[in-house]
Amino acid sequence: MKRCFQQIDVFGAKPFLGNPLAVVLDAEGLSTEEMQRITRWMNLSETAFILPPRDASADYRVRIFTLTHELPFAGHPTLGSCHAWLSSGIQPKQQDLIVQECGAGLVSIKRAAEGLAFAAPPLLRSGQVDAAYTEQLAAVLGIDRSQIVDTAWADNGPGWVGVLLEDAATVLAIEADFSRYSGSESLDIGLVGPYPQGSECAFEVRALFRNQQGAMVEDPVTGSLNASLAEWLIATGRATAPYLVSQGTRLGCEGRLSIQQSADDTVWVGGATVTCVAGEIQI
Repeated sequence: MKRCFQQIDVFGAKPFLGNPLAVVLDAEGLSTEEMQRITRWMNLSETAFILPPRDASADYRVRIFTLTHELPFAGHPTLGSCHAWLSSGIQPKQQDLIVQECGAGLVSIKRAAEGLAFAAPPLLRSGQVDAAYTEQLAAVLGIDRSQIVDTAWADNGPGWVGVLLEDAATVLAIEADFSRYSGSESLDIGLVGPYPQGSECAFEVRALFRNQQGAMVEDPVTGSLNASLAEWLIATGRATAPYLVSQGTRLGCEGRLSIQQSADDTVWVGGATVTCVAGEIQI
């Protein structure tokens, strides 16, 4: 059976400079095993599969897979899936709001000046990181503990821990080594550091995590991490929305994420979405 397929560039300052996402539309009838097999073959960080919603208030349902497992929520697959769904010509139930159903529940997405933006989902884990784990983070990052300005759990699904460093230059200079880690907690690190006032972007962000083989991987541009970091930075007075984030610089990417905050204090994470490849897959 032929199914519509797109590869979307998400959060790029220009096409092919953001984070790529594979999207399979009309995924009804595919088994979990087939979705995982397709994802491994695509060999991108995530592949999304669009399905009819189960919740009457949702416009569509999405299942998001990494190379090894399914995620309840992820940021760039949320915007990329919405872009692909809208490009199919279907109209959302509400003119200015799209409701996505996923493993984490319902996620609101709106059209914004920069493209699409999703509402940050609730944090599953927040609060301070204990001293022992912070020491482990410093060891992995190859810096002295005193160079870490602050840490906090910033987990809205993937398991992120936020690490605030003195400035963007320090973030970009980090040479992490996950072999230095001896703890039992998961290791999904979100680095963030401010740019000088007046710069194009307010912060530089890097997303470092350990793959199934234990090696370090860096994600080009990460919506889920920036959502949780924004909630932390705004709550602690270190950031004021709206602001712009840079990510992917060390990988040769130019990720740009717009952080907004609505009157009800909801954080919105937005960016560009562009279809770079369109066609069909046979399965």
